[in-house]
Amino acid sequence: MARPRKFDEERAVDAAMEAFWAAGYEATSTQDLCDATGLGRSSIYNTFKSKHDLFERALARYMQRKNGELAELLESGDRTAREKLRALLQRVIDEEFTRHPDGRGCLVVNTAVEVSSHDPSVAATLERDYGVRLEMVRAVIAAGQRDGDIDPGKDARTLAHLLIASVAGLRVSARAGVGRAALEGVADATLTAF
Repeated sequence: MARPRKFDEERAVDAAMEAFWAAGYEATSTQDLCDATGLGRSSIYNTFKSKHDLFERALARYMQRKNGELAELLESGDRTAREKLRALLQRVIDEEFTRHPDGRGCLVVNTAVEVSSHDPSVAATLERDYGVRLEMVRAVIAAGQRDGDIDPGKDARTLAHLLIASVAGLRVSARAGVGRAALEGVADATLTAF
C-alpha cells in the first residue's frame, strides 16, 4: 500500500515555478528545488518523476496564470481595443520595473530563449501557449476593427503577432538595461501600426 503524500503538490509546483523563474531551468539544481519546495529528493522524484517533469508542470502553471491575467485585461468591457492593447504593453513595462525589479523577466520568454531550441516537448508547449495568446489578442484587434478603433484594412492576425513580438521585445530590452521611458516609447510606436 502506497504511503499518502504529506504535502500539498500544488504548492510544491508553485514553489518550483518560483525557483525556475528566478534562475532558469539549467541553473536550478535538484537541491534548489528541495530548498524551494521543502521536499526531499525522494519526494520530488516520486511525485514528479524528474526535474524536467516538474519544470513542465511549473511552466504550465505559469502559463495558466499569465493567460488568465491576459484574458481578464483583454475582456474588460470599459476600454476600447486600442486602450486594452496599450494597457497590456504598459503592464509588461510595469512588471519589468516594479513587480520584478530582480530582472527575472517572464518565464515563458526565458524558457523560449534557454530551453526550446533543444527540447521538443517544451518547444511544443510554448507553441501551444503562443497560439492561445495570439487568438486572445487577435480577437481584441478584430473587435477593434469592427468598432472603428483599429484600421480595418490591416490583417488582425499579423497585428496580433506584432503585439506579441513587441511584448517579448520589451521584456528582453528591459533585461538588457533599456529604461522605462524608452520602452514606453516603443509601446506607443507599436500601436501606430494599428
